Amino acid sequence: MSGARPAADPAGMPSGSTSSAATPLAPHPDRLLPSDPVQRLIARRLYEHVRDLPLISPHGHVDPELLAADRPFADPAELLVTPDHYVTRLLHAHGVPLHECGLPGGPEEPAPPREVWRAFCSHWHLFLGTASRQWLEAELHDVLGVAVQPAAETADALFDELTERLARPELRPRALYRSFGIEVLATTDDPADDLRHHRALAEDPSWQGRVVPTFRPDRYLDATRPDWSAALDRLAEVSGIDTGDYRGLVRALEARREFFRAHGATATDHGAPDPRMEFLPEHEASRLFGEVRAGRGDAALLSRQLLGEMARMSSEDGLVLALHTGSLRNHHPETFARYGPDTGHDIPTRAEFTESLRPMLRRFGTDPRFRTVLCTLDETVFSRELAPIAGFYPSVYLGAPWWFLDAPRAMRRFRDAVTETAGFHRTAGFIDDTRGFCSIPARHDTARRVDAGHLASLVAEHVLGEDDAAQVLRDLNDRQPRTAFRL
Repeated sequence: MSGARPAADPAGMPSGSTSSAATPLAPHPDRLLPSDPVQRLIARRLYEHVRDLPLISPHGHVDPELLAADRPFADPAELLVTPDHYVTRLLHAHGVPLHECGLPGGPEEPAPPREVWRAFCSHWHLFLGTASRQWLEAELHDVLGVAVQPAAETADALFDELTERLARPELRPRALYRSFGIEVLATTDDPADDLRHHRALAEDPSWQGRVVPTFRPDRYLDATRPDWSAALDRLAEVSGIDTGDYRGLVRALEARREFFRAHGATATDHGAPDPRMEFLPEHEASRLFGEVRAGRGDAALLSRQLLGEMARMSSEDGLVLALHTGSLRNHHPETFARYGPDTGHDIPTRAEFTESLRPMLRRFGTDPRFRTVLCTLDETVFSRELAPIAGFYPSVYLGAPWWFLDAPRAMRRFRDAVTETAGFHRTAGFIDDTRGFCSIPARHDTARRVDAGHLASLVAEHVLGEDDAAQVLRDLNDRQPRTAFRL
């Protein structure tokens, strides 16, 4: 796995700590490489070119406080289960209540970490075939040195062993950052955040890494949210600019963007339901703003107008506009009411880009200052819409398959769908998009293996030479994320 080395001897589980029936945990060295023997040999050689390249993580959700405070992880449930909605959503689908996954906020108290870990281990077999299983196996084996698979009979021994290991200096967050080979890590931050953790890292002479914020203004742009007015009040408090009218809100957002740029930000991120934008004259936008604040205007139209303002600002200040669209958030109202957002019930929806992006691209698509990275959960638009758009507009890069599509076969479908039209170099490299810190190297390694396999098939078919394939693979893991996200 790229950058990561076992934290302990994989055979180092204490004698007697697991059942004699425990199944070994040993990810295959050729995992995800082609089954065809000729292609597999080519893919092995290609993979070796990038296996240990530094990791560029231009979009993710790791809390910067993790690295600023550098506190040890308390236990394996806190590290691998509770914060990972890829894990908790599937457990929930099999009847494990979210409070038994450790999530707070419901009517029941969150289960103790040991109980959470037992629930995870006893349901380990349910992750077979999922991308999560591959990431978890790599995290457990390559990062944490685990030699046996989780199971009901190994749960307690693994919990005790991992809790002890996590207290060691080499498994603290900063040490892991170094061992993973991360060169740059982008976080996702609210415009009202004071960025004190980023500032603490920048001012710490003992810290040699690079962690940059990303401007995520969704709650201030989405006028359909019930808490939108309260969010504008908070923005006014932080920026010192009255957000009671449209122009004031725009100025406050501009001021906070400049604050983020001063702290190293290179991009903004938007989880809008769709990519549609409006570019109304200011007097019309001001009138619409007043109507929505009064509770009688078209809030969805105003939201699209504010997203258009973000594109306009990006054409002026150079922050890359990353669009992550096509998700119906908080699909289950009762779960949202109990546990809040990001708890596993956001569901993909259809997307449309050709008409939706035309107003933005007509204004900024050929502007050298403007840059956008497009991600969607609707893979039916990869070849029909996104590849042709990126194949013409110099400002457009295609984001890697994201969220439900950041799985090996979906990654392959993405390459098959877009490359013949847009090529490799109109894509943004890999985006790990994770809250699970220890999954970062596992996810990057998955992408490197999948892309090595895809390129190996093209070499075997004599579409391109192996030297060219090796250079493309290096570009996908270095040049492309740096270029697309201005890193």
